Amino acid sequence: MKLLPCLLALAVLFAASARAEPRADAPPKLSFVFEETVLLGATLAPGATAMGKRFIVPITGGHFEGPGDGSGLRGKVLPGGWDWQLLRADGCLNVKADYMLQTDDGVIVNVVNTGPLCPGRPVLTTPIFEPPLGKYQWLGQSAFVGALEVVKVDGQPAVRIRFYRVDADQ
Repeated sequence: MKLLPCLLALAVLFAASARAEPRADAPPKLSFVFEETVLLGATLAPGATAMGKRFIVPITGGHFEGPGDGSGLRGKVLPGGWDWQLLRADGCLNVKADYMLQTDDGVIVNVVNTGPLCPGRPVLTTPIFEPPLGKYQWLGQSAFVGALEVVKVDGQPAVRIRFYRVDADQ
């Protein structure tokens, strides 16, 4: 008997979300959210593993900023994160960066950004944001794509990533 109210609540929730489902025949659109520049330290090379050749790249800082639309999305990349890289047999490099952003208003957001980096191809990543509940929780409720490029900042290795939210056309 106690299970019935829970099942009814779930049924109502799923019925409401079903009405908000995007059309399956409409392609998603991308909306620019913010750009970050991530500063990188010296690469550590533990060597070959059964999965490929491993590299570890420390994240030493950086900054990020949105389009200036009042979203308040700007701040710094905190030092202490890492990019765990794996060189594959086909010459591509799998990247998996795990680091923290701190907004100008003091909110800390964890980022885990993954993707393949293959010679001669654009680098697109799949970031997952883990913000605390509140002002920025929408970052954890959407799908995103990152467009990454390797750059130098004052002679230091870095990457610049532009993040786009994937919006379903309804």
